[in-house]
Amino acid sequence: MADRLRELWDFADLDGTEARFRARLNTAETDDERAEVLTQLARVEGLRDNFAAGHALVDEAEALVSPESTGRVRALLERGRLHRSGGDPEAAQPLFVAAFVLAKKGGDLWFAADAAHMVALVDDPEKWTQVGLDLISEHPELEHWLGPLHNNLGWYYFENERYDDALAAFEKTPAPYAAYGRAKTLALLGRSAEAADAARQALELLPEGSDEEFLAEMTKIAGPDD
Repeated sequence: MADRLRELWDFADLDGTEARFRARLNTAETDDERAEVLTQLARVEGLRDNFAAGHALVDEAEALVSPESTGRVRALLERGRLHRSGGDPEAAQPLFVAAFVLAKKGGDLWFAADAAHMVALVDDPEKWTQVGLDLISEHPELEHWLGPLHNNLGWYYFENERYDDALAAFEKTPAPYAAYGRAKTLALLGRSAEAADAARQALELLPEGSDEEFLAEMTKIAGPDD
């Protein structure tokens, strides 16, 4: 049920990821397989903020996909991600919803969960998080998506100053980024010692090359080493 192309991804090395997908593109045996790979190349471009290049790759994919195929679901998802990252969440919303409906209908439940977590970023986070959680409760093999769903909901609550709700969501989110959310929330709730512990955990678990502002904030919350 998992994404069979996921093993080619390394979000810390987009150049390497692109090279692996271009190699896979050269060995693709069907139009639908080629379309799926093109959507992932589009995602690489989106992460580079090259949105026009990303949309062009999705255009190529859409010319190849069958109407109800996994490739079509991927095209909807990546077009939506490009719109959202490019600052147009309203354009992204119907694409994510369509991806969810099509994926669930076709039994592509991994992508249905992905789509639910993306809709939650652009439309009614509580409703769509629950849609995703309900899907996972029926299909425990989708548990990978528990982290993204709870983490996104936690930040929605945090941004709306619902700090107790935010903390509850972050408590259900895997480290290290859950530790970041917990640290910020605990600090705002005045629970300084717990915030410092969470910040230290985040600093221990964060990968190399993490955002410097992020690291500085966690270091400040963590306080001096004793």
